[in-house]
Amino acid sequence: MKKIVRIVSSMAGSIFLVFVCLLAFVVLSSRIAGGEPTILGYQVKAVLSGSMEPTFQTGSIISIKLANKHSTYQKGDVIMFRKEEKLITHRIIEIIQENGKVLYKTKGDHNNAPDVWMVSTENVIGKYTGFTIPFMGYAMDYTKSKAGGALLLVVPGILLVISALRSIIGAKKELEAVKA
Repeated sequence: MKKIVRIVSSMAGSIFLVFVCLLAFVVLSSRIAGGEPTILGYQVKAVLSGSMEPTFQTGSIISIKLANKHSTYQKGDVIMFRKEEKLITHRIIEIIQENGKVLYKTKGDHNNAPDVWMVSTENVIGKYTGFTIPFMGYAMDYTKSKAGGALLLVVPGILLVISALRSIIGAKKELEAVKA
């Protein structure tokens, strides 16, 4: 039984270590490239307002399928769009054709009234895929700060050193057991 617990604990620790290192790699590579982390046409974004509750909670991260020139959206789709310097994620409640252009009327699920603006296709970042992780958006937003970025460098480094030390100590114990 002890052996099973040790194996499961070791596997959980390894998975956590890989996850933290992968997160650090994605965030740091996106900073070096000067853009947002993108994987196979998808981005993960933090939601820091409650306008779309209960669809997703404040502080969640959501997956967005990035828009391209062939993207089309339907009434009921949840889209992320740029309004001035802010990113907003709301549901399409109406599609309007005006002078050959497609415009979307949007509304947050938690809001009482529709948005006062129309969203043009050029301002659409992408469509919500239905994937969300509650409360991880707070951590993701923190990683954008200098302290958060430094933490993403230090924590994986410490975890790698601890992992290496555990391996060395385990190998030393096995060697001593074989000698005895």
